[in-house]
Amino acid sequence: MPGSTAAPPSPRHAQPAAAAAVPDGDAPGGSAHSVAEVVRRRAAALVTEDVDPGRVVDRVRDAQRDMARFRMVYEFGIEEMLTKIRILRSEFRQTHDHNPIEHVTSRLKSMDSILDKTMRYGCTSDLPTVRERIRDIAGIRITCSFESDAYWVADMLSRQPDVEVVQRKDYIAAPKANGYRSLHLIVRIPVFLSDRTEHVFVEVQIRTIAMDFWASVEHKLSYKYRDALPPHLRDELLDAAATAAELDARMGRLRDEVRDLGTEGAADRDAPL
Repeated sequence: MPGSTAAPPSPRHAQPAAAAAVPDGDAPGGSAHSVAEVVRRRAAALVTEDVDPGRVVDRVRDAQRDMARFRMVYEFGIEEMLTKIRILRSEFRQTHDHNPIEHVTSRLKSMDSILDKTMRYGCTSDLPTVRERIRDIAGIRITCSFESDAYWVADMLSRQPDVEVVQRKDYIAAPKANGYRSLHLIVRIPVFLSDRTEHVFVEVQIRTIAMDFWASVEHKLSYKYRDALPPHLRDELLDAAATAAELDARMGRLRDEVRDLGTEGAADRDAPL
């Protein structure tokens, strides 16, 4: 398998306070970097700067429109990639004996998550900087049956002429230290609007069912313990990651053996009497 906009300090890039949710990983009560808090601070600053209070409302409304347009482009970017994936999936379902794509999900990062990421990156949160630096605002996750399928799907998407692969990280061949395994692509695709063409970054995660199950459990545990997992749980997750990797390898070998048997059977049928 493997999903919103940044919340800048300027009122032209703020999210309405009513729409702000508790950020992922924040303790109850909110975060100093939440979108709602940024809006409150900036509105207070405008009043302190002797800006007409009536203009504060207008500026916040302008910011809402800016953020809606920003979010819209990423939603369209997700739809563009999902359309490509649906076409591939339908083609394989109808014309091939094996469909490499099991499940597809998508997500748009929350504004609070984007703002938190700009803080971690140490970059400004104006929209042009966010567009360039935060490249996983739009995300798609493709789940496959076999490791070889993950590479196969990645290659098929990469060969499409309007898909530019900006970055490729192979955590299947080189897993992360915590055991995480997946194939990540950052692609840039055109989104054709009525008055312009926007090029949007989309992160595509491609993994097997076993990898996806492990990542889901790891994410839930990390969220529960706020990224401070007890040592015994870290060890268990590492051991589970090794087990999942072995399962993928075994299933791949079984699939290859079945294919070989099918090839031998076809050769026997074609052999002269």
